[in-house]
Amino acid sequence: MDKMSRKWLSNFALAATIRWLLMNSGYQKIISNRVEVSTALNSWKRVTEGIYLYNFGIDPYEGDLFHETPIGLYVFGFMQKHLSQWALFLLFIVTDLTTAVCLTITAKHYAIELATRRKEEKMEKDEEKKLGEGVSTVSALYVSAAYLFNPYIILNCVGLTTTVFTNLLYSIALVSMTRRSILWSCASIALLTLQELYPVSLMVPAAIYVAGAASDKTKKISIITMLVAFVSILAVLFAVSYCIMGSWSFLWSTVGFILTVPDLRPNIGLYWYFFTEMFEHFKWLFIASFQINVSLLYIVPLALRLRRDPMLLAFSYLAITAIFKSYPCIGDVGFYISLLPLWKHLFQHMQQGFIVGCFMLFCTVFAPTVWYQWIYSRSANANFYFGVTLAFAIAQIFLLTDILFASLKYEFAVQHGNNKKVNGNEAKLLLE
Repeated sequence: MDKMSRKWLSNFALAATIRWLLMNSGYQKIISNRVEVSTALNSWKRVTEGIYLYNFGIDPYEGDLFHETPIGLYVFGFMQKHLSQWALFLLFIVTDLTTAVCLTITAKHYAIELATRRKEEKMEKDEEKKLGEGVSTVSALYVSAAYLFNPYIILNCVGLTTTVFTNLLYSIALVSMTRRSILWSCASIALLTLQELYPVSLMVPAAIYVAGAASDKTKKISIITMLVAFVSILAVLFAVSYCIMGSWSFLWSTVGFILTVPDLRPNIGLYWYFFTEMFEHFKWLFIASFQINVSLLYIVPLALRLRRDPMLLAFSYLAITAIFKSYPCIGDVGFYISLLPLWKHLFQHMQQGFIVGCFMLFCTVFAPTVWYQWIYSRSANANFYFGVTLAFAIAQIFLLTDILFASLKYEFAVQHGNNKKVNGNEAKLLLE
């Protein structure tokens, strides 16, 4: 076994051990009850209660308790029936490790794609050499390590949230995109859309990948084929859901729940506090504004600008969804942050890394502290906790804009050289 293989094995073994020890400690229940980890959409406690109601012949979608899809209800019910607690813990860990493997494959494909694309642009020799050094550092090892040892991902797995399985579907979608697989891309994105609605935007980078692999004559046919496959698979999934429940009652508790945001319990998002303070008369106007912001507003502009880099486009959509979705959790944030090593060659052009890192660290520490002061000691109020979640969202926005601006600076450096001197003096390229 060579040195690199030992590194891979040790990373996965250590990550699994950390998760297993935390799951079997007294901290597991504390973590699973944290509002930053579990939400109305991904809480395993709600899944358990929904399965209990379903087994007794009660529609779990009648109340405001269960919001998983009927397919999820069937799969999780099978898991609970046939798996012991230890086996369930092991399943969550294996799923998380499988996600890391998929992200590793994605990183390898993207590194090859990036190097190939830049060589086709006929760069100068010195720039091509620098690019080769940059791409070589975008190691799959970094991406897998960023996922395996990400504190947000670890807490998400230990808390037994269904976001663990959602992240696996996201990673399968990313791998399928890089491999230009129409079937797997459509199937994974359709499952994500059925569950969370917002991931339908990933069809744009997937279509760009498929169109890029086709000839000029077959591009339109490939895109149409992909759209038809996606709609067909999604229709089949809805039909299967209807067959499981025998009615369409699940639609209001899944898609409707995400769009209308009736549950205003605190989380790391922006909706809960805003609509708690909102006059009922203006509620639907602002709900529509918020949902357009997260689902439609950025799709076309980003697609036009990042059409040559669909992986960065997919990253942007994932980040926007994690920031502005109605019920976010730290598992969503940890997933897209784990993809950052894919763009290690852009780090030299980023300016807000230290500020963003400090903001996210402070918010991660202050969130449970302020929550304790608000709920238990009553020395604070909801404004304090919302201030932390607002700062956390701002930090993520700074991170996303910084990486997008860095990509523009990098393209400029590739096309015009990396000369940082103006009139013989050192200069810095700024985008304002």
